[in-house]
Amino acid sequence: MGLLCQSPDFREENQDIPVCNARYPKLRTCYKRISSSVCLKPRRNMTGLEIARIDVFQVDLPYAGGVYRLSGGRNYTSFDATIVRITTQNGLEGWGESTPFGSTFVASHALGVRAGIAEIAPKLIGLDPRRVDRINDAMDAALIGHAHAKTAIDVACWDIFGKSVGLPVCELLGGRTDARLPIISSIPVDDPEAMRKNVADHRKRGYKGHSVKIGGEPAADAARIAASLADKQHDEFFIVDANGGLSVEIALRMLRLLPDGLDFILKAPCPTWRECLSLRRRTDIPMSIDELATDEVSIVQLVADDAAESIGLKVSKTGGLTRCRRVRDIALAAGYTTSVQETTGSDIAFAAIVHLGQTVPVRSLRCILESREMVTLKTADGAFDVHDGYISAPTTPGLGIEPRLDVLGEPVASYD
Repeated sequence: MGLLCQSPDFREENQDIPVCNARYPKLRTCYKRISSSVCLKPRRNMTGLEIARIDVFQVDLPYAGGVYRLSGGRNYTSFDATIVRITTQNGLEGWGESTPFGSTFVASHALGVRAGIAEIAPKLIGLDPRRVDRINDAMDAALIGHAHAKTAIDVACWDIFGKSVGLPVCELLGGRTDARLPIISSIPVDDPEAMRKNVADHRKRGYKGHSVKIGGEPAADAARIAASLADKQHDEFFIVDANGGLSVEIALRMLRLLPDGLDFILKAPCPTWRECLSLRRRTDIPMSIDELATDEVSIVQLVADDAAESIGLKVSKTGGLTRCRRVRDIALAAGYTTSVQETTGSDIAFAAIVHLGQTVPVRSLRCILESREMVTLKTADGAFDVHDGYISAPTTPGLGIEPRLDVLGEPVASYD
């Protein structure tokens, strides 16, 4: 027996399908009532949410501390941000950001973001941005790799998805945990006492976690670590981040120079997988992988090699929230502690960090990074206030941000 509606339009289009038996008048009435929204033959219906236009904006984000120093002599004074606005046929807008940490942090650079978008954007016109996996399929078909070029588009699609159903992005990514998210500081390379003071300043603001950068010189780095941890409180945690700037030899020499009893996680010590594994076999310091954990495949390899205890999950390094969601799930299944971060970025990038971080179970979340603190330019408004070193995702639909169009200026490129 088939239970199908009795509307004339439905019968005309589906003559080969049996209808409700006369013995079930209530069911017949019910299905007739919903016939306008049910059809068993697939149709290509336009929802009004198809992508109609993609606009690209460029802004420079000055570093708030003057010069940001990383290992290997890498210095940064500003960051080149690409911000994307996707507009649907019914006028709904979604926003995303991709801001590489210069061109020497991972395999990405700002000009490459915009060049990649030029390849990708025309292929997305007319697609439904809510079908985020299909959007990523289309981006991959248009351009192999170049995750940083796909990030802003992917995040903008999630923003539209949330707005279209009246839900914040974190609910669509798996649901919020309702826990406050701890913020971690970012302490750039400096002389030891300056780094100690920087940690103390963040401690006064309620920060419980501190990411201490080191520069690749064994004695100097040992002194930086010791000074930064000198006033460590019982409820604080420290990450020592080399950003892939150490050889195995340099790392071992540095670790041997440290005082006994220092409690920290060593993050991204070496530039290659082989070197990180070699160092891991020679030390009992807990390790975290970041720059080398770029996609689902690398995370699977991380698990197979038992190469670390934790990961740093960066949105733009992975290619956006869609792929970050997959990496998050693999990491959770493997029992890894996870930090949700970004290479750098303004308010729009930070919103994506917060929404993703809000979905990581408390037992597995170490921290999120306050990327806005690194730059002086405010690109959007929203309910993203930090209180005593913690933050929660807003309940407004989508990302919950309102871009400052006067700051963004006119688009540098548009596709429709």
